[in-house]
Amino acid sequence: MALYHCTLTLHDNVFFATREMGILYETEKYLHNWGLSFALFTINYIPQLYRIQGELAQKPTYLDASAEQNLLHLNQAGIYVFPAQPINWSYQINTFKAAQVAYYGKSKQFGDKGAEKNYPINYGRAKELAVGSQYRTYIIAPENIKIPHWIRLGKWAAKIKVETIQIPDRLIETKSGNYTCSHPLNPLDLPNNTRLLLYNRVVMPPVSLVSQAQLHGEYLSTKKEEWQAFKSTLNIQQNQQLPQEINLPTGIFYGAGNVVAAV
Repeated sequence: MALYHCTLTLHDNVFFATREMGILYETEKYLHNWGLSFALFTINYIPQLYRIQGELAQKPTYLDASAEQNLLHLNQAGIYVFPAQPINWSYQINTFKAAQVAYYGKSKQFGDKGAEKNYPINYGRAKELAVGSQYRTYIIAPENIKIPHWIRLGKWAAKIKVETIQIPDRLIETKSGNYTCSHPLNPLDLPNNTRLLLYNRVVMPPVSLVSQAQLHGEYLSTKKEEWQAFKSTLNIQQNQQLPQEINLPTGIFYGAGNVVAAV
C-alpha cells in the first residue's frame, strides 16, 4: 500500500446543496470523501450503471452491499480516499430562475393565495465554490494504481485538476497513542480501535465530517527530518502544496464501524 498526497484545483464552480435556507442553497467548503471517491474511481473500480429505474434511481448506495454501485468495491481494491481539506477557497453566488410554463401552472409569488411556500418557488441563489479554489486530500491505495488527472464533481459536474505526489514509505512511521489530525475525517470510516477524543463537527450530508480532531489509536506520521529533506527535493510549487507534517489514522476504510461494510 502507498500513501498519495493530492492537490485539487477547481477549474469550474462546484455546487452541491449542503444547506437549504429559503431561496439560498449553500455549498460547504469541505469536499466529502464519499462523493470524491465516486468521482475518482467510478468505472475502473466502481461499476458505472448504464441505466437505473424505479426506487433504485433515487436511492443512495454508498455502503449498500446489495446495490451494484457502492463504495465497498474500493474496500476490496484496498483504496481509501480521505475528505478534501480547503487550502485556498472562495465563493461565488449565482441567482437562477426557472421559467414558468403557462400551460403547466401559474407562478405563485410570496403572499399569493394558495402559495405553499413563503417565497417564490421559481428562483433561488446558489452559493458555489469558485474557480481557482484549492484542496488537499490523501489516498491510500496500491502502488500500481492509476489516479486520474482530471475529475468531475458536484451537481454541475465541475472540472477539477488532480495533482498527485506519492509519499515514499521511508518517510512514514506507525505510532500509537494520542495525536491530533489536522485533516478532516469521516467518523463512520474510522476503525473501532480508534477513539475520537475532541473534534469540530462539519455538518453536511450524507455523513457529517470532523476536523481538527484529537484521537487515540494507531496512526501514520511523517518522520520530521526526513520529511523536510524530501520536501526540499521538490520544486517550489510541490513544496508549498505539502503540509509541515502528516498524521492520519491507520486501518481506515469505508464503513469501518459498520458491520455491513466489513472487508
